[in-house]
Amino acid sequence: MNQKERMLAGLPYKAWMDGLLEERLENKEKIFEYNNLNPANIEERDKLIKEILGKTGETINVESPFHCDYGYNIEVGENFFANYNLTILDVGKVIIGANAQIAPNVSIYTAGHPVHPDSRNSGYEYGIGITIGDNVWIGGNVCITPGVKIGNNVVIGAGSVVTKDLPDNVIAFGNPCKVIREITEEDRDYYYKDNKFDVNDY
Repeated sequence: MNQKERMLAGLPYKAWMDGLLEERLENKEKIFEYNNLNPANIEERDKLIKEILGKTGETINVESPFHCDYGYNIEVGENFFANYNLTILDVGKVIIGANAQIAPNVSIYTAGHPVHPDSRNSGYEYGIGITIGDNVWIGGNVCITPGVKIGNNVVIGAGSVVTKDLPDNVIAFGNPCKVIREITEEDRDYYYKDNKFDVNDY
């Protein structure tokens, strides 16, 4: 098993061997091109982001700047939106469902290093996959750490550090991120805190 195979299997691996360094450089060139495209050039932006990512839906909108390691380890569902400065360390697989809304400065990290300094200094690192369900809204400056699974219909408050799994249909925030409450049918009528919709087509 070479180092790339070890990486994809979630095993300790060395990131500069067996073509991984070259793959990251190739992806960085594509990312550089994407981040420097004229924002009015929508067709070219759509085409390039779909080349960078491993799998996407038809509708995708990723604001620049965007950063990732490999790109091919990221799968996003239909109607994906990411605001400015999304960073995904996709050493491990990152799977995000449909209708994701990601605020600015969100970081999704599958990559990690051993805790003990001797092990860490050996050069071995690892990637443990992250899964995010459908209809998830991730607030600004959220950090999601390796191995986390986030359910469907979850709202994660700004500034949270997500270190543990989150179930379906909850609002969660904090450092570390914790479930605050369930999302209920009553929430449908409110657009912000105690402010009710003044329209009927929501």
